[in-house]
Amino acid sequence: MILFPAIDLKGGHCVRLKLGEMDSATVYNEDPTDQARTFAEQGFSWLHVVDLDGAFAGESRNGSAVEAILRATRSPVQLGGGIRTFAQIEAWLEKGLARVILGTVAVRDPDLVREACRRFPGKIAVGIDAKGGKVAVEGWAEASSLGVIELAKQFEGAGVAAIIYTDIDRDGVLAGINWGATIALAEAVSIPVIASGGLASMDDIRRLTEPDAARLEGAISGRALYDGRIDPGEALALLRSTSRPKL
Repeated sequence: MILFPAIDLKGGHCVRLKLGEMDSATVYNEDPTDQARTFAEQGFSWLHVVDLDGAFAGESRNGSAVEAILRATRSPVQLGGGIRTFAQIEAWLEKGLARVILGTVAVRDPDLVREACRRFPGKIAVGIDAKGGKVAVEGWAEASSLGVIELAKQFEGAGVAAIIYTDIDRDGVLAGINWGATIALAEAVSIPVIASGGLASMDDIRRLTEPDAARLEGAISGRALYDGRIDPGEALALLRSTSRPKL
């Protein structure tokens, strides 16, 4: 079970949003590389990075900050936000990313995702962001007609490394993960699922150790880590001590 600390980038700074609203950004660190080093020193094995400006623009807008993070840490990094072409995928993987997260393009062009999985095995994750049970795209600014499980099943057998499922209605407001929807998704597909959006406290960390959550690859934490509601050492020790084979 992996706990992924989140670095969300807006204007080159490390921020957190509430409910996906760009004008609700709180700056937690003006130096993302410093934040990346801090997470590595705390013992986190991965970093989850999102180019928020890029998600809205459809192209990289915080590329220099991401490259600085890659230079600053040896931890594997997964990146999402505005990556929508083969050229962008290839360029980022050549810079040292462990995984590229494809979100909007997974809805707009699922064949591109399947081909990317074929060309870059183990390097492609799909980000499914949902609002009211429907998939949202374009940096969460638009809703689609697709259901979460409906979209996820399109990629069964394609070689997707993980699905990162975010409940936008819970993101950044410390409301707790939507366990029902997240575990239902994990049970519906064979692709590993990472929970995102709302992880709020050590109670949520303990919830990750329950038998039904063993299906998950892990969870992403942002605001709760920055605000001190989750103690990194305690959380990581708990997840290590209760790790079990996936169901």
